[in-house]
Amino acid sequence: MKITRVETFAVPPRWLLCRIETDDGVVGWGEPVVEGRASTVRTAVHELAELLIGKDPLGIEDHWQLMTKASFYRGGPVLSSAVAGLDQALWDIAGKIFGAPVHVLLGGPVREWVRAYCWVGGDEPAGVADAVGAQVAAGFTAVKMNASGRMHRLATVRDIDAMVGRAAAAREALGPDRDFAVDFHGRFSAGNARTAIPHLAPLRPMFVEEPVLPEYTHRLADIVRDSPLPIATGERLYSRTDVLPALQAGIDVLQPDLSHAGGISEVRRIASLAEAFDVPIAPHCPLGPVSLASSLQIAFCTPNFLIQEQSIGIHYNDGAEVLDYVAEPEVFAFHQGHFARPTAPGLGISIDEKAVREADGSTPDWRGPVWRHLDGSFAEW
Repeated sequence: MKITRVETFAVPPRWLLCRIETDDGVVGWGEPVVEGRASTVRTAVHELAELLIGKDPLGIEDHWQLMTKASFYRGGPVLSSAVAGLDQALWDIAGKIFGAPVHVLLGGPVREWVRAYCWVGGDEPAGVADAVGAQVAAGFTAVKMNASGRMHRLATVRDIDAMVGRAAAAREALGPDRDFAVDFHGRFSAGNARTAIPHLAPLRPMFVEEPVLPEYTHRLADIVRDSPLPIATGERLYSRTDVLPALQAGIDVLQPDLSHAGGISEVRRIASLAEAFDVPIAPHCPLGPVSLASSLQIAFCTPNFLIQEQSIGIHYNDGAEVLDYVAEPEVFAFHQGHFARPTAPGLGISIDEKAVREADGSTPDWRGPVWRHLDGSFAEW
């Protein structure tokens, strides 16, 4: 069996899918994308595809080694995301060839259900209580919300009070038996994070996410040491070597992204590294169906798994939803806020190829918003 073709599809709302075809007709799907840079990653996918055409798709590890190392300049979000999508598609093919889900190929299931959370409140959070109430009514046991919109370089009393007020509204709507997480989204300086986190402590969020930007990972140890709450990070870390300093800093939850951190092959290794630090993983996934399916394959075979992010209903999904590209959407059905273990071979989903081809290129590339402070200077989104 040989790989004969690699295709890519840019589809609404902001996703890039890839399709690997073999001469025996077995097809695998992946989701290689950097949000806001889909066209850039698309080019990288086709460059890397030169290493795959004519090769046996089952040589997944050798393909991963070549895609990540057969170039003098390596790593970074664009290349790692391109590798991630291709790696997902290769695992999808392998599972279909052997007639087993990917998590079975990786050692078998360690659980039958995967807890998931959903987003509430948007980029500049508002209406949190009503949004949380709707998700509780839908059966979810956990939600996540942004801590704030744009943030002053040193937070004002009003900034902190507003953040705490939203968190308090979420806690009241959830009660003591459900969870919420607070995402700082890299919008806080280290000083702001150290000031703000203790004010959240009485509300007991599940974790505080990305309290500082990834380039300031060297400040994480300070934040962890001073924090009364669990600290999470990882969505903008793309390899074992990237996550190691964060683990050494003492973080409590690691959040690798299956479409950014080298795919199933690398996230499996990242999870094992985290286990050595007694740190659970909560895979980051505000993306589409293949990224979610890949995340779930990891979740079902990873002992130190905590909870799964998913994007159904997220505020970024304008014009399309995860289920729009899936031929059998029941695989993503929620049962009291949990996903059931998929049993179909490969990634466990059937992509609606007709819908994907019709959607390709139907919308301009998505771009993240550009925020500015009141003085006109750049503000972190």
